[in-house]
Amino acid sequence: MSSHISNVRPKPDQVLADIADYASKYKIKSAEAYDTARLCLMDTLGCGLEALEYPACTKLMGPIVPGTVVPNGAKVPGTQFQLDPVQAAFNIGAMIRWLDFNDTWLAAEWGHPSDNLGGILACADWLSRQAVAAGKAPLAMRDVLTGMIKAHEIQGCIALENSFNKVGLDHVVLVKVATTAVAANMLGLTREEIINALSLAWVDGQSLRTYRHAPNTGSRKSWAAGDATSRGVRLALMAAKGEMGYPSVLTAPTWGFYDVLFKGKEFKFQRPYGSYVMEQVLFKISFPAEFHAQTAAECAMVLHPQVKDRIADIKKITIRTHQSAIRIIDKKGPLSNPADRDHCIQYMVAVPLIFGRLTAGDYEDAIAADPRIDALREKMVCVEDKGFSRDYHDPDKRSIANAITVEFKDGKRTGEVVVEYPIGHRRRRKEGIPLLVEKFKTNLARRFPEKQRSAILTLCQDAKRLEATPVNEFVDMFVI
Repeated sequence: MSSHISNVRPKPDQVLADIADYASKYKIKSAEAYDTARLCLMDTLGCGLEALEYPACTKLMGPIVPGTVVPNGAKVPGTQFQLDPVQAAFNIGAMIRWLDFNDTWLAAEWGHPSDNLGGILACADWLSRQAVAAGKAPLAMRDVLTGMIKAHEIQGCIALENSFNKVGLDHVVLVKVATTAVAANMLGLTREEIINALSLAWVDGQSLRTYRHAPNTGSRKSWAAGDATSRGVRLALMAAKGEMGYPSVLTAPTWGFYDVLFKGKEFKFQRPYGSYVMEQVLFKISFPAEFHAQTAAECAMVLHPQVKDRIADIKKITIRTHQSAIRIIDKKGPLSNPADRDHCIQYMVAVPLIFGRLTAGDYEDAIAADPRIDALREKMVCVEDKGFSRDYHDPDKRSIANAITVEFKDGKRTGEVVVEYPIGHRRRRKEGIPLLVEKFKTNLARRFPEKQRSAILTLCQDAKRLEATPVNEFVDMFVI
């Protein structure tokens, strides 16, 4: 005799309730978090401005229907587009992520929490322009910084103990969830409505990681986060109109997220939501490269003067690294496009060894055609260091260590160069901030005349004035 499944609607899953309560009620008190968020805002928008130099990115931007302009819509920095908040979120999110140069979070799951800025800024700008048009007060940039801190925290805290890549899912699911929560709160939704919106994010079909891995590595990895953050705005807007939610979306037997997509396991949490992730976030300052290879590229730059005139004499290159790097970016064989190359540790070591640099342009076909690059790749061996792997997961260290040794055909070898913490790490924040500001200056100069970029830089370096600036006025500074 079969037993009937109860049709009594359950209470919301605790995970949904905790996110909703954090997004709507938690007060950020950390001065360090706000200061880091300000730096993150600068760096993230700068990454987007650099991406506008690449037609592969810009061809995907603009309105869905060419020529569409949305009155009081959200503006896309560095362009003249004014769009609905969903499409603006996609545009901003895609340009932010395109060159793999914005911030990073490494844990059981990897990701780039500043991807959420696409949805946060688009939503805040649209709401501000709507408010001004109605004679009301716009949101201030402190609201954007608060949203960034909370989105970082939601994405990062879930990622600490829960690996989506191990079940074949892409980390952008966490961008969608975090953006949904923050956008829903910005829209003024009730707790129940925020929970409804979050349930819609989890019930969605989730992106597969196949576009990040051989043999399918491709450009979707550069716009997947834009897609996810825009979807977060879309779902929040649906919930704002009263669309119902699915309270046990995670835990429902047979049909819930855990049983269908997470091998029946429930999420685990290391810590409550606060401001930890923004305070600990990793900036990509030196190289537009997958973060597990940042210290490897730094090692290669140190070795460049010793090997640049002996490239043909190299017999073997040993990369001592951590397990996550081996899992994601240890690649042999042909690399078919820039997306393939910036996720190959061997490529990201070969280029600086040969040229003494690693830029976004170095992933393009013209540079990749240099036969020395693939010749060096064939001579590289990745070896896991268990200590590096332990320190990678240690919450007090969170290192991303790599070490490189080069051996020559005559039996000589270089000393091993070891870098445990990349320059964008919290432990090297003091060293990194001046370089981050220089990176921002460089990216502003790609798009704006001197007077405009000087005004932007001056405002961004004045924390108090920036926080008080209306969002729409801030975004207007980035219109070209």
